[in-house]
Amino acid sequence: MFDLKTYRRRRETLKKNFQSGILLFLGNDESPMNYPANTYLFRQDSSFLYYWGLDLPGLAAVIDVDAGREILFGNELDAGDIVWTGPKPTAAENAARAGVDESAPFSDLKGLLEKAVQTGRPVHFLPQYRGENKIKLGNLLEIRPELLNGHASLDFRKAVIAQRSVKEGQEVEQIEFALDITREMHTQAIKMTKPGLFEREVAGRVEGLALSRGGRLSFPIIFSVHGETLHNEYHGNRMNPGDLVVHDSGAEAPSHYAGDITRTFPVKGKFSAKQREIYQLVLKTQLAAIDAIRPNVSYRHIHLLAARVMAAGLKELGLMKGDTDKAVQEGAHALFFPHGLGHMMGLDVHDMEGLGEDLVGYDEEIQRSDQFGLAYLRLGKRLQPGYVLTVEPGIYFIPELIRQWKAAKKFQEFIHYEAVESYRNFGGIRIEDDVLVTETGHRVLGKPIPKAVDEVEALMQNG
Repeated sequence: MFDLKTYRRRRETLKKNFQSGILLFLGNDESPMNYPANTYLFRQDSSFLYYWGLDLPGLAAVIDVDAGREILFGNELDAGDIVWTGPKPTAAENAARAGVDESAPFSDLKGLLEKAVQTGRPVHFLPQYRGENKIKLGNLLEIRPELLNGHASLDFRKAVIAQRSVKEGQEVEQIEFALDITREMHTQAIKMTKPGLFEREVAGRVEGLALSRGGRLSFPIIFSVHGETLHNEYHGNRMNPGDLVVHDSGAEAPSHYAGDITRTFPVKGKFSAKQREIYQLVLKTQLAAIDAIRPNVSYRHIHLLAARVMAAGLKELGLMKGDTDKAVQEGAHALFFPHGLGHMMGLDVHDMEGLGEDLVGYDEEIQRSDQFGLAYLRLGKRLQPGYVLTVEPGIYFIPELIRQWKAAKKFQEFIHYEAVESYRNFGGIRIEDDVLVTETGHRVLGKPIPKAVDEVEALMQNG
C-alpha cells in the first residue's frame, strides 16, 4: 500500500466527476480451482486496489457522493477462520489503513443500495470480469448476472480510466521495481537457453525467479520456439539449433504493478544471417517508434510510422515490393506485423482493459480501425504525460496466414510470395520495452536488457 493520503486524494479526485449517487467498488473473492478450499492465488481487483489499497478478499466499498460518506464493507473472521488463516485486521482496522472512517458488515451493503435505488439515486459500478462477482453484484442490485455489464456506468468507467491512465511518480517507481525483477527473468532465460532443453525448463526457472523476489507473473509466460503464434503459452517443445525463442514475460511487483518485456534470441547462441537481418529490422522499427513518443502525438500515428519502417525494410530484403506508403495504407504489411504496436500498462499489464479497451485506447477524435492488423492496436489516441505504454513491434511468418493470402492472391502488388515461401518455417521475432511519456518526450523504464545483436550473443555465449 501507499500512504493513506494517496487513497483519500484519489477518491476525492474521482468524486468530483459526479453530482449525485453511489460509487460502488466490488473487491474480488477467493476463487476455487477444483474444489472450494483449493483456491487460485488471490488477486485483488485493480480499481479496488487503486482507490482503496486493500489487498484482501471479501471486501466492497462505496463513496456516497450526496452524503459525503465513504464506507468499507467486509466481514470479521470467526474462530474457525483464524485457525486456517491466522489473525487478520478487523474491518475497522482495514478501513483506517485506507483512510476510511466507516466500516460495516458486508450484509449491510444490500440495504444501502436498495435505499439509493428507491430514492432515485444512481448506483454507479464498473464492469465485472469474474463470473462469481457478476452473480454477487447481480444479487445486490437485482439484475440478472448475464445482463449486469450492460448496466455498468459509462461515466464511472470514463472517470476511472482518465485518472488511472496518468501514472503518479510512486506508481512509476513500482513499475520499475517490477521491471527490476523482469530484467532478472529475461537475462536468466537468455543465459540458460541452449539446444536440447525443453522450453518448460527455462519457463519454470523464470517463474520461480519472480516468486523468489516476492512478486509473481503479470501474465502467463510466453516462451516458445514457435513465436509466430503471438500468445503461445505452450512450453513443451525441445529447443534445437537454428530455432529462435520469443520470450515475452513480466513480473508483477508485490504492489501489483506490472512489467512486460519481450526479447528474441537464437537457441544456439548466434543468429544466422537470415535471422540477423529480420532481427535488425525489428529492432530498427522499435527504436524508431520509441524515438517518436512524445505528448500529443497519437499512438496510431506511431504505429503506422513503425509499419512504414518495417515495410521499407522488408522491401529491401525482397519480401515486399511496390509503393511502401500505399502498402501500409492498405494493410499489406500486416501479413508480417498482424498486431498493434503496444498497449497501456500499470496495475494491469493491459491496463484497464476490463473497463473497455476502446475507452482506454481510443476517444472521439481517434476511432479504432477495422483493417486487419491495425484493428488489433489497443492504444490509438494521443499520448499524454504520465502514460506508461509498451512498444513491441514484431515480424512473424505464419504459415497458415501466408497460405491463405497467397491462395487468395491478396496484395500481390505488394508481397513477393515466392520469396516469403523461403521463410515459411522461420518463426517470429518481437522486441518490447516499457516507456513513460514525459512532459517533453519519453523515458524507457527499467535498467537496460540486452537487445542489440552483439549484446544478446555475448550474454548467451558468456552465460
